[in-house]
Amino acid sequence: MENKILKNEVIDIIRGAISEDMDGFGDITSKYLIPPNRNSFSYIICKEEGDAILSGLDVAGFVLEEIDSSIKIGRLKNDGDKLEYMDRVCNISGSTLSILKAERICLNFIQHMSGIATLTGKFAKIAEPYKVKILDTRKTKPLLRKIEKYAVLCGGGHNHRFGLFDGIIIKDNHIAAACGVSKAIESIRSSIPYDLKIEVEIKDFNQLDEAITSKADIIMLDNMSADQMTRAVKIIREKRGSSCLVEASGNINLRNLEEICKTGVDMISVGLITHSAPAVDFSLEFEENF
Repeated sequence: MENKILKNEVIDIIRGAISEDMDGFGDITSKYLIPPNRNSFSYIICKEEGDAILSGLDVAGFVLEEIDSSIKIGRLKNDGDKLEYMDRVCNISGSTLSILKAERICLNFIQHMSGIATLTGKFAKIAEPYKVKILDTRKTKPLLRKIEKYAVLCGGGHNHRFGLFDGIIIKDNHIAAACGVSKAIESIRSSIPYDLKIEVEIKDFNQLDEAITSKADIIMLDNMSADQMTRAVKIIREKRGSSCLVEASGNINLRNLEEICKTGVDMISVGLITHSAPAVDFSLEFEENF
């Protein structure tokens, strides 16, 4: 996987997580139990039974660096790698107190991010034969969007716009406020830079006709049935050819995904992969007699 996450992109999240767990006092259990000069060797293993995809190991490395720069981490796997039950993903050595401080924070990031990557991977595997891209959405946990969208990439998905600032999508409330699809598209086209694409969300065939006539760059078919999507795609291809991309969205899951892929859409946006992905089970273990 070519995409990487940089420390400066997530350092505020990491520092917030450390502060949340330590609150300026540190790990009081370990402090009163473990001698300050003790060192240990530990490792993180995947305890998920079934295919999992790793994400968050780089972030865990940043956590360890922030807590104690002398800790050594030996990566045995990389973000984006497929894992089997009891696979070891890294070795960690150094101050016992520092490792214990970092343990839960590292695991929280890896479990959550790997959960998103793993679920995304299941969607991407179904969509791949149809050459349909799986996109994420803005349905992310507050302040965790960067790591969650990175996890989607680890799972073989693609990123939709990051926020309101970097892409134009005219949604139902915009359409209501602008008094129609055509008026919304015409109004926004007169104001934006020429190289920005216009995507519009439509719910019925009247809105579809307006979107086609107004030459939207991307048409999102929202909460349509598979039969309606098939019909809509056919109309778009007949009138716009490949100059207009088609996106499906709304109540999409692993059960109905293949049916939607068969409609001919170019991409499918799925909020489920970020807002409802179950965590993958990982554990940090200490080697005895180090």
